[in-house]
Amino acid sequence: MALPLILFGVLLYTAEALRMNTLDHVSVREGGTVTIPCLYDNQYKLNSKLWCRGFYWAFCQITARENDTGKWTITDYPAHNIFTVKLNNATSSDSGSYWCAVEIQAKPDDRKHLYLTVQQAPGVSVKSSSVSGHEGDNVSVQCFYTSEYQYKIKKWCRIKDRSCYTETDTSQNPSVQISDDGRSFTVLMTGLRLSDSGWYFCSAGDLQAPVQLTVQKDNNKQKNTSENDISSDEAGPTSSSKIARNDTEDTSSDHRSRIFLLIWTAVPLLTLVLLIWRIIQKHSQF
Repeated sequence: MALPLILFGVLLYTAEALRMNTLDHVSVREGGTVTIPCLYDNQYKLNSKLWCRGFYWAFCQITARENDTGKWTITDYPAHNIFTVKLNNATSSDSGSYWCAVEIQAKPDDRKHLYLTVQQAPGVSVKSSSVSGHEGDNVSVQCFYTSEYQYKIKKWCRIKDRSCYTETDTSQNPSVQISDDGRSFTVLMTGLRLSDSGWYFCSAGDLQAPVQLTVQKDNNKQKNTSENDISSDEAGPTSSSKIARNDTEDTSSDHRSRIFLLIWTAVPLLTLVLLIWRIIQKHSQF
């Protein structure tokens, strides 16, 4: 009975620690640069971040720490619960197993394993690893692949929640469209929202290429709205004056019409009264 309880406790202990999220297999061109995002739990904002090389976590070698400078650079963004690991001038010797990790006292470090492949002609690559657009606009990302991956499943995924879209199934989000021309596939995101900002990846088979999307507020739209509001406020009194003046003019015109109508009605009536009065006078004389 004691052994199952111990194993259960170990599982809980380990599960609590392993909340790190990142890619699984990153592809990069030799001589190029790649930035790998590592998403950590909110409670680890102040913990030290590190990048470790090796297949087994227990024996991996720390390659970079936060604020280190060199071939590998770690930058922490605690407001977004993300730190990035940037590799400059990638070489084939950089290929291998790595770990995104957060150091935790008295508990197993939070970490996530990934594999990095550096090639002269990477199986999967992107035209730009950083794209941006304004709220409400559209943005496209072109993902290239080699002939080896031509018939592999192509995906566009968000790292945060691992929600993925394929060319044949974008029904869950019609604002994401994927088209494949046999050498590359293009991801079109329409009607951008601020919440779309974040890290994504293109994938073909098991290879992935990270892409950062930044959605900015549409300041022009806000400016136009403000200008319209100001114009409406400025136009308000003038419009009211015009309406009041028009109402006055309409009232005066209506008043004149009534006077003319009264005159034209009174003249025949007075004529008839005078005629009757004269007839009565003549009869009185006889």
